[in-house]
Amino acid sequence: MELRQLQYFVKVAKKEHVTQAAEELHVAQSAVSRQIHQLEQELGVDLFMQKGRNLHLTAVGQLFCSRVETILKDLDRAVNEVHEFIDPEQGEIRLGFPHSLGVHVIPSVVAEFRKLYPNVKFRFKQGMYPTLIRDVVSAEVDLAFISPFPENHNQVAGNVVLTEDLVAILPPGHPLANEQSIKLNQLKDDKFILFSKGYSLRPIVWHACLEAGFTPKIAFEGEETDTIRGLVAAGMGVSLLPEVALFQSFTLQPARVRISTPKVTRTIGLIHRADDKLPLVAQSFRIFLLEYFGLQPDTPPS
Repeated sequence: MELRQLQYFVKVAKKEHVTQAAEELHVAQSAVSRQIHQLEQELGVDLFMQKGRNLHLTAVGQLFCSRVETILKDLDRAVNEVHEFIDPEQGEIRLGFPHSLGVHVIPSVVAEFRKLYPNVKFRFKQGMYPTLIRDVVSAEVDLAFISPFPENHNQVAGNVVLTEDLVAILPPGHPLANEQSIKLNQLKDDKFILFSKGYSLRPIVWHACLEAGFTPKIAFEGEETDTIRGLVAAGMGVSLLPEVALFQSFTLQPARVRISTPKVTRTIGLIHRADDKLPLVAQSFRIFLLEYFGLQPDTPPS
């Protein structure tokens, strides 16, 4: 059994098509088919079954694929560890984060880190809360910023690195747009623009409104801070966003007003797999981040 066979097998399993797999692998279709055939002969089982134009994994193929993916990930990590042993400043950091941090926080911390380690590469992956947890647990990423911080999760560990206020954003012509601060219940008659279900900011805003004594009336739902900010600026409703999501300057800007009651905040955490040793370069980045946010670096995870 050869490494190439396993790599081709996983690619075909993901694409469900030999031709598409061959195109991504930059090899001939016949080469992929031959390697898959040899692998099936060696194992003595059919790994795929034909369904229309696509190939689907058989039951034993699914079992084999899950094991092979783990093996290939471990192999990739082993190769990276060798490279880092030779030169830890030449490694790659796989970092996950929510969309709202992509405007200012991620570019800022990465730029500062690369001043110290200019040859380190980054692979970024954006996602919602459950996706980021899954990516950390499955070793798709080494580290992830996440909000809110998961206080009780036995498969991830980490630190709260930042607690930030959410502010009200209002159309420029809103009667409260020029106030220094407001109580959240002053917006009880307004239509709200919220994140779609599954985004961590949605329940934060929803529960803050309930705490203020009203249920928000939803006018629109969105999946990006830019969309929500733009809709508010266009007069379609009001919303609450973290200040970090309001750094960019656009022609159409909403007014931002602080909320005095109740205090609405979110925690941002930096997480990694529990009971798992980080690659050297990722551990260096983790220590840098803790110091960047004013925290004392603790004992590295082992």
